[in-house]
Amino acid sequence: MAGWQDRAMPQASLLPSSRLDRSRNYWEIGIVLALSLGASAVYSIVSIVARLSDTTPLADQSATLNGSQSPREWLDFTYQFLGIAFGLGAVALVMFLLWRPGQNPFTRLGFDLTRPGKDVLGGFGLLLVIGIPGLALYLAGRAFGFTVAVVPSPLDTFWWTIPILVFAALKAALVEEIIVVGYLFTRLRELGWSPWIIILSSATLRGSYHLYQGVGPFFGNVAMGVVFGWCYTRWGRTMPLVVTHWLLDILSFVGYPLALAWWPGLLAPAS
Repeated sequence: MAGWQDRAMPQASLLPSSRLDRSRNYWEIGIVLALSLGASAVYSIVSIVARLSDTTPLADQSATLNGSQSPREWLDFTYQFLGIAFGLGAVALVMFLLWRPGQNPFTRLGFDLTRPGKDVLGGFGLLLVIGIPGLALYLAGRAFGFTVAVVPSPLDTFWWTIPILVFAALKAALVEEIIVVGYLFTRLRELGWSPWIIILSSATLRGSYHLYQGVGPFFGNVAMGVVFGWCYTRWGRTMPLVVTHWLLDILSFVGYPLALAWWPGLLAPAS
């Protein structure tokens, strides 16, 4: 039996541990992205190709983010709640993968409550830096015809619509900032990537899975990714990024009907 074990397992035992670790990390990153935002990026690329090759101009197309999933109210709520809850599974997965005995993954990513005041202030500061230029870029994209009309929330509301939208905003913030920044930066640093290569790679991924909204949102989200990545390398914390993203999406989702009333020509989808 010992002889069989010696013959069956020499290959892995002869490989340097660093080489095994690098290979494992690359496979792990690929699997995590395939189960989460990497898959979204691929679908988004296919979507923008389909949109650009469509006979309908890009400015006359629309993308719905939180649309109704059933004409029956209780079923609509159930589908939306389950979709958001299970979508957080990818966040739980990367936290599990980053867990090590004696190393808290929440602490490793700076996603904890050790400095709530600074995190909230940093989040609001980033909101001003990202939110206003982002809105201006979106409106410009609509005006020049290279951004589709994004419908982030339904106009017909139930009692649970706003709580669900806030929950959806939290899910988007956690998935994007924990995976695309916290997890990806950690693993790529372990692989020896330079800080700016990591920042640009993460930012490009962020832009890619927003391509379904048009060309303008791609560049806007790449710019957001560069700012967020730079802040993470400086602060070592994802919490302010989550705060910013959550607030930004809440304003987008909940404030959409009001914004539509202000700028109907730019925000209203084509009938």
